[in-house]
Amino acid sequence: MVPAAASRVAFVLKGYPRLSETFIAQEILALERLGLKILIVSLRHPTDGRIHPVHAEIQAPVLYLPEYLHRGPLRVLRAWLKVRRWPAYRDVRSLWLSDLRRDFTASRVRRFGQALVLASELPVDVGRVHAHFLHTPASVARYAAALRGLGWSGSAHAKDIWTTPEWELREKLASCEWLVTCTETNRAHLSALAPEGRVELVYHGLDLGRFPPVPGTRAERAARSADERVTILSVGRLVEKKGTDVLLEALARLPRDLHWRLVHVGGGPLAKDLKRRAEALGVSERIEWRGAMTQSELIGEYRSADLFALASRIAHDGDRDGLPNVLMEAQTQGLPCVATRVSAIHELIEHDVTGLLVAPESPQELAAALGALMGNPALRRRLGEAGRQRVAARFGMDANIARLAQKFGLGGAASPGALAP
Repeated sequence: MVPAAASRVAFVLKGYPRLSETFIAQEILALERLGLKILIVSLRHPTDGRIHPVHAEIQAPVLYLPEYLHRGPLRVLRAWLKVRRWPAYRDVRSLWLSDLRRDFTASRVRRFGQALVLASELPVDVGRVHAHFLHTPASVARYAAALRGLGWSGSAHAKDIWTTPEWELREKLASCEWLVTCTETNRAHLSALAPEGRVELVYHGLDLGRFPPVPGTRAERAARSADERVTILSVGRLVEKKGTDVLLEALARLPRDLHWRLVHVGGGPLAKDLKRRAEALGVSERIEWRGAMTQSELIGEYRSADLFALASRIAHDGDRDGLPNVLMEAQTQGLPCVATRVSAIHELIEHDVTGLLVAPESPQELAAALGALMGNPALRRRLGEAGRQRVAARFGMDANIARLAQKFGLGGAASPGALAP
């Protein structure tokens, strides 16, 4: 097999480009700048109407697989007729059938069909397959890599870890050559299921060049009058695990004499329900629902806000945040953050040192924390500055991407400071 550093790596993503996965695009761009040749493989066509500027900077071509097999039957058939003659086909089909018996779903069938197409269409200069997310993308990557006789690796994040059955996690971790994950909480969980040394912690990190410090100083509003109205910013998809309903309940509990407004950025399937809930709670007139934004647009929201709130929770299906990038982004701008003790958020936010942490599912605690920050500009300033320093020291992209680049065989090419455009 061609050494990884001398050949392309196929990055298998669930969808590309996606506004909610800027961290993946930043990683791809950084690795490109360090010399890694990449082919992006997307299981879905884009659904967002816009892209981030970082997507326009990426040079890697994109191979779109058939999202639904019945929409590309001839492509799937051609792939099967080609691949079924390969030496590895019978073993990989047996592997897939074993998975199908334990997970008898249309999705499992689709994964195998997509893997057949990927294996048949993969350019000959691709020497590794790398999956972002351990669920669907890793299945496609695993099947396709085995068909082609290639090694595969992966990056695990949040939902893919906590909603994938343990049997499947164990088998994928045994099959891959290496896997990185973005929080220590994730690493500890996956390492207990994997061969020793298989899983490594690599924080996503932020391209701090895209988040320069706020010029000047923030106005120190104290929510005592309409002229001192405090702006609370929250960013996240409107889905269960983000806890936006808990945030609304907390806002409704704030003292009536506090002057505030909430700016929410992000779209999602619960938008209508949450807007109705805000009306029922009597806080809708204080809320601005901005919908999805690009990263460059979002920086302006960070800079005009006074504090940041995210009420993450564990959803009914086990889905949860890992370490939300929006918290790090907010902290680069000196915003004091209120978040919950869920998953790996404590790895970034130390209570009353770099932010405030409250229990999930507790609008009472969240309201108390919000009220404390709204009325105390000095506390906001202290926590905001400490959070900014913590992100700059531990969560910059250069050091973290250097470790990832070495996993791909780039060696000494991945040195801090090499990521500047």
